[in-house]
Amino acid sequence: MSKELMKLRRTALLGSAATLLASFALGAGASGAYAQDQAAAKKADSKTMEVEEVVVTGSRIVRKDLDSTSPLAVTTSADVKLSGFTKVEDMMNSLPQIEAAQTSFISNGATGTATLDLRGMGPQRTLVLVNGRRLQPGGLSQAPDINQIPAALVERAEVITGGASATYGADAVAGVVNFVMKQDFQGIEITAGIDGYQHNNRNSYIQGLMDARGFSYPKGSNGIGGTTYSVDLTMGGDFADGKGHATAYATWRKVDPFLEGERDYSSCALSSSGTSCGGSANAIIPNMYIGSLLSDGSINWDTAQWLSLDSNSNFIPSPSSNRYNYAPVNHFMRPDERWTLGTFVNYEINDTFKPYMEAMFMRDRTEAQIAESGTFFAEQYNISYDSPLINDAQRQYLTDNFGLHSGDQFGTYIGKRNVEGGPRSNLINHDAMRIVVGTKGNLSDTWTYDASFMYGSTTFTSAYINDFYAPNITAALANGTYHVFTYNGVTSAEADALTGTAVLEGITKEYVANGYVTGDLGVSLPSAEDPIQVVLGAEYRKEVFESRSDTVYEKGQLLGQGGPTASVAGSYNVKEIFGEAVVPLVQDAEFAQNLTLELAGRYSDYNTSGSTETYKVAMSWKPVDRIEFKASYNRAVRAPNVNELYSPQYQGLWGGDDPCAGSSPTLTQAQCANTGVTAAQYGNISASPASQYNSIYGGNPDLKPEVADSWTVGAVVNPIDALTVRVDLWDIKMTDAISTISQQVAIQQCGETGLAQFCDLIHRGNAGTLWLGYSGYVTATNINTGGQHLRGLDVAADYSTELGSGTLNAKLSGTYMFKKEVDPVGGLTGDQYDCVSDYTTNSCFPQPKWRHTMTVSYQSDSFWSVTGKWRYFGRVGGKGDGSIDDHIAAQSYFDLKAAFDVTPNVGLLVGVNNIFDKEPPLVGGSFSTNANTFAGYYDTLGRYLHASVTVSF
Repeated sequence: MSKELMKLRRTALLGSAATLLASFALGAGASGAYAQDQAAAKKADSKTMEVEEVVVTGSRIVRKDLDSTSPLAVTTSADVKLSGFTKVEDMMNSLPQIEAAQTSFISNGATGTATLDLRGMGPQRTLVLVNGRRLQPGGLSQAPDINQIPAALVERAEVITGGASATYGADAVAGVVNFVMKQDFQGIEITAGIDGYQHNNRNSYIQGLMDARGFSYPKGSNGIGGTTYSVDLTMGGDFADGKGHATAYATWRKVDPFLEGERDYSSCALSSSGTSCGGSANAIIPNMYIGSLLSDGSINWDTAQWLSLDSNSNFIPSPSSNRYNYAPVNHFMRPDERWTLGTFVNYEINDTFKPYMEAMFMRDRTEAQIAESGTFFAEQYNISYDSPLINDAQRQYLTDNFGLHSGDQFGTYIGKRNVEGGPRSNLINHDAMRIVVGTKGNLSDTWTYDASFMYGSTTFTSAYINDFYAPNITAALANGTYHVFTYNGVTSAEADALTGTAVLEGITKEYVANGYVTGDLGVSLPSAEDPIQVVLGAEYRKEVFESRSDTVYEKGQLLGQGGPTASVAGSYNVKEIFGEAVVPLVQDAEFAQNLTLELAGRYSDYNTSGSTETYKVAMSWKPVDRIEFKASYNRAVRAPNVNELYSPQYQGLWGGDDPCAGSSPTLTQAQCANTGVTAAQYGNISASPASQYNSIYGGNPDLKPEVADSWTVGAVVNPIDALTVRVDLWDIKMTDAISTISQQVAIQQCGETGLAQFCDLIHRGNAGTLWLGYSGYVTATNINTGGQHLRGLDVAADYSTELGSGTLNAKLSGTYMFKKEVDPVGGLTGDQYDCVSDYTTNSCFPQPKWRHTMTVSYQSDSFWSVTGKWRYFGRVGGKGDGSIDDHIAAQSYFDLKAAFDVTPNVGLLVGVNNIFDKEPPLVGGSFSTNANTFAGYYDTLGRYLHASVTVSF
């Protein structure tokens, strides 16, 4: 077939596909071009060339470059592709401005979503946009789920720091991440990829701990695991004689599961101190509290005993070695299958009427597997002395130790692991849809408008399977069909009859109607040539959230859930007006080639919390060529979301330590008395073997919005043509934080101060514990607490030069943190703490003083290019006591990629991330987010290998 005929057929195919997409889009009344890609060519004056105008994240004012008064980090489509990551969150979490939040490396407590946490202030304080418009909440957490973002369609990702609420509304306390999608794509492109992880297991420290406990673990290399397969299809073209354009995409990604037992460093759960392989007292051979009953039916804790079984089923004092290693069967990386598809269509009817549409759909299925269920000491069971479950030797023990006889009952709390029934799993499904319809156009030679409506919804289900069902346990013990008092007496058939399923389903909905006009006023100051530009607009937004729990969840009848999971339903709406202005003050003057003032403001009226105001003041000053100074101040707010407002109270778990537990409590007897510990209990309270304690969580309809003030001062320097450097000093201070008083802080402050605001939160239960059964807990419902104060320095540099027959490019992006101070309560003196370079203070997330990525690439004038990247995390301090939590050493990861143009239409990319197979730093059980480390933040599974082939037509 001739090349001309092939070209003709390809053009016809693209035209037909584009026409079909446009017909569907416009026929459905939907549209959506990027409000910030309002590319309109206009002449600066009659003597200058036409310059394409763009809009930069953080403003709706059109400009002639991607410059910004706020710190702006840009990740390009090339950066995304060269990273080799098929998950957008993995790419974004590699940026020094972002901490890992919900990722695929979280299993216990997984929401099934992927969220972004800018500056570590919390995902709920990071506003995520697609083409300058909101990405709707993604599930239970109500933070946007960036699983909806197809990596192959990302043109660039822009990150700005510190409050853009005046431009976009609430949630931009920490800043904004805006994904700009490819909307003018021409042709057809198919990319197929495969990637996986490989590691040489060689951690002598944890291997020694496992040898001491007799635990098994892998040695050497166990091949490539956690394999991901992906296929991305992108197509686009013009239609209607060039009046319209349509881009469409479809992607598929499948991730194989990866277990913690596949790495030596995660094959056991480290103890809180990290000095031994810990485990759960919910063991294969049960541990149990046994005691006689008081007149009210409760256990007599003054005489109760901590017992287990020997091989002859005799009661014996429970040995400390009787712990279950629950780590190996947990998912280290969850399996996942995701489909996305969507389209971006725009059509120009005339200069005034240019309708557009965006449509995005996602279906994601993941499974979070954790260790087998157990009885978890969750309920008191009263067992008859004459029960067939009890043998004669055990009856004699009950008589000798508790004075019990035939016809009596004894009480027990049991810790038995369901190894006979297999692991628990949470099957999590998300279906997301986002549609934007709108129109834009010219109102005059200098004024344009943009009006749009966005609807986004995410439905989600969580089916928890193979967990012990409380009524079944009670019935089996009463009927004598659960042989838990017999050494290895429980059969698989018995175990299968004891489990149940709980189902939670829900939906989030977001409606946004937005309209604004922008243009210049036709006037300028005498000292400037360019006119004053303004934006005026209004917005209406409604958020709806509903989470429905079935009876099993509502009543907390699955023993592995830590308590009931309540249903939640509610909504709120906000009406807003906003405006911006760019005022050129001085131009083309000595020491003031350009001096510009930027102003922005927004008035918001919430039907829940009332009215708020946000605003921005910014300046840019270019005294001479090659240097420009910038400064800005922002007031931002975040209104409470539906879950924070309306979630009913429920009981769950928190990880940490009870300073009044154990034989040598860290608090004094008088201090522990403040927390509810009796003199007899002091030194005799059992600590939770799994470092998990009960807590009461829930919403608060009286919450106020959070308030944040941020400022930045920076400079952009272009010392030589090939080099650009930007440095920004930034500061964010947030007050009235919507949070809870940390359970750990509540206990410590109660003990040290005796203040009722802390002590009223602590409710000691059975034997003075906060974990045995449900009677003991710490209250942690939502309130407006203290806040956070962060300060840092962002550094970005780009260098490009011709070298030999190709081009050498280098790019640096780094952040130096001066302060990450947390005020957990507010109003107290001395309780503030700084998380910079100390992760052990109040379980801070590890924040090094300096973190950077540096990329160097060489593009030959031939068919190949090569790229190297250095990802660096500075040292993070810890306890300083010589333990595993003494500190986290500086971590460097090196990546290498090579790209080849095999033919004009076929490209190949191969690469290795973490080429030296550096394993993640290990921390004690009190601090790790999963598998003895900060999973998803540091390189978690070792060496990452990836390859992809792209075919273009």
